[in-house]
Amino acid sequence: MKRRALLAATVLAGSMLTACSTEQSSGEDSDGELVLGFAQVGSESGWRTANTKSVQEAAKKAGITLEFSDAQQKQENQIEAIRGFIQQKVDVIAFSPVVESGWGAVLKEAKDAKIPVILTDRAVDSEDASLYTSFLGSDFVEEGEEAGVWLIKEYEDRSGPVDIVELQGTTGSAPANDRKAGFAEAIKLDAKFRIVASQSGDFTRAKGKAAMQAVLSSHRNPDVVYSHNDDMALGAIEAIEEAGMEPGTDIKIISVDGTKDAFLAMKAKKINVIVECNPLLGDQLMRLVRQVAAGSRVPRRVETVEDVYTQEEAEVALPSRQY
Repeated sequence: MKRRALLAATVLAGSMLTACSTEQSSGEDSDGELVLGFAQVGSESGWRTANTKSVQEAAKKAGITLEFSDAQQKQENQIEAIRGFIQQKVDVIAFSPVVESGWGAVLKEAKDAKIPVILTDRAVDSEDASLYTSFLGSDFVEEGEEAGVWLIKEYEDRSGPVDIVELQGTTGSAPANDRKAGFAEAIKLDAKFRIVASQSGDFTRAKGKAAMQAVLSSHRNPDVVYSHNDDMALGAIEAIEEAGMEPGTDIKIISVDGTKDAFLAMKAKKINVIVECNPLLGDQLMRLVRQVAAGSRVPRRVETVEDVYTQEEAEVALPSRQY
């Protein structure tokens, strides 16, 4: 099942907003290149590593000087990095927020300094839309809905209960909140789908495994694991196998991301379906950076085009996976 082929075009044709004032702070380096300050979440997953590489390579190719900061999954580190970028007077700031809330003050500081901000991959919940210029990334709610749609079809002939374990991402983060909400919305009309356990694995393989081990100690035979990302799903697979069960058969696995490691697991029939979330945002980001720095009009929201992959499609798609 393929999706969102026309979504990006639809979004681009939507409401256009003017970027922050063209009265930019002088952040160009000594060679006259644009300077982008980028505050990354961390390196918690294979997806995030691919995302970082995409941004770094795209900046180099585009001739944009990149000031890069790794927040190690701590909001206070990101806030400190953004304030550092403001002091440096970079041309544009971009970041993937660790969590959704708590950004008002530092984004106001960037606005007052006339430095436009682009959100990448994750959103913020600020009511003041003027604090950032554009969002570039995925529709996490729809990803959750896609996971739920697959589940409904998979169990359409079962009349009895379907017990689900949900492995959530970092508490308070946009992908965790939205993937949970989208999934819940998709399955809510059929009472046979029951979420019997829901634990955070913080988007990491180790914590995903630990969360699944804890769940299996009290819920021995769930039907399905719905994981908010591949790394937690891969950790859950280890826990399931160590418990003497067969992932993909005894317990079906739904995951979100589409990393190569997960595709290998799906080829081995250990993951049943993957809802793709594309981390390769670098080239799109650099185009936005140039447009925003020039004071051009840009879309308020730019979404990536992504797919849903089943086991049958995994072997065909695997050789072309770039992350």
